Amino acid sequence: MTGGEVAGILVAVFWAILVSFLAVVLVRLAQTLKAATRMVADVTEQAVPLLADASATVRSAQTQLDRVDAIASDVQEVTSNASALSSTVASTFGGPLVKVAAFGYGVRKALGRGRDGEDVPRDSVRRTVIVGRTVPSSRRRKQKG
Repeated sequence: MTGGEVAGILVAVFWAILVSFLAVVLVRLAQTLKAATRMVADVTEQAVPLLADASATVRSAQTQLDRVDAIASDVQEVTSNASALSSTVASTFGGPLVKVAAFGYGVRKALGRGRDGEDVPRDSVRRTVIVGRTVPSSRRRKQKG
């Protein structure tokens, strides 16, 4: 064997090893691509029902929010109506009620007066306690006035 024949055999062996290595790499790459395709298909199978459930949940939440919005607007309307009613009642009955209360106060005062026109306590021996001591009724009237 000559040097050229040995070199030719080495080149052929090199190419055979290179082709075998590339064949193994291509087979592994094909297996990886198949596994990736299978995984994508599985994820798609699981993701579609999840997305459908999420969409239904969002629709349900939107419905509930619409209901809450309607309730809030109704509460606001009731509040404004109650405020208007309160104002109307106050303006309608406020003046007469004050007059009736003043009349009642006047009647109580008139019935409570003695012969000389001064307030007479119901019990003449009744005393008021102020910080641990008693004050006679004559001093009590001075303190009130």
